[in-house]
Amino acid sequence: MQGLDPFDGESSDTVFRDVIMLALAGFVAVVLLLLPHLNPPAKADEESSSPGNLIVEIRWPDEIDADVDLWVQAPGGAPVGYSNKGDTTFNLLRDDLGKKGDFTEMNYEVAFSRGVPPGGYTINLHLYSNAGKFYPIPVAVVVSVKRRPDESAKQLLSKKILLTRLGEELTVFRFDLTEESRLVPGSVHDLPKSLRSGAS
Repeated sequence: MQGLDPFDGESSDTVFRDVIMLALAGFVAVVLLLLPHLNPPAKADEESSSPGNLIVEIRWPDEIDADVDLWVQAPGGAPVGYSNKGDTTFNLLRDDLGKKGDFTEMNYEVAFSRGVPPGGYTINLHLYSNAGKFYPIPVAVVVSVKRRPDESAKQLLSKKILLTRLGEELTVFRFDLTEESRLVPGSVHDLPKSLRSGAS
């Protein structure tokens, strides 16, 4: 029988295997290219998005059993703190009492504004109670602003304050903001201004 090649079967098997391997490699490549698009990571802006425009946060060591109060005042607004948790601009979102009635270990208070009216702002701290009798109490204060809804908050000011006695109220920042929610140059100072006495 002429024309019969004893190696013809092996040749067709090799071609078949090559075609199968190429198809498999192509399928794997397509899957690898599609994987990042199946479950895209959340955008950083969405993760750090905050509900307000001007954000004032205070934090003191978690092991200290003390009630440090944040007081804020916007231009033309009433002082906002533990006894008056909101006005037309600011709201106190978290009033931390130290270890009392707290299911978290974190010592933290935060206030948010709805909009950022131009003018003068005041940020105060008040040491309401100190069950742990620890002095001085270091408190970190951070003021951030979100100028547009589609952007994340940018830090404007930060400072560490030491509270040294019970009942002490300290002015941390007084500053002016422009219509564009930017600091007026040279407006930042800490001349004392009591906010608790002006709260309703």
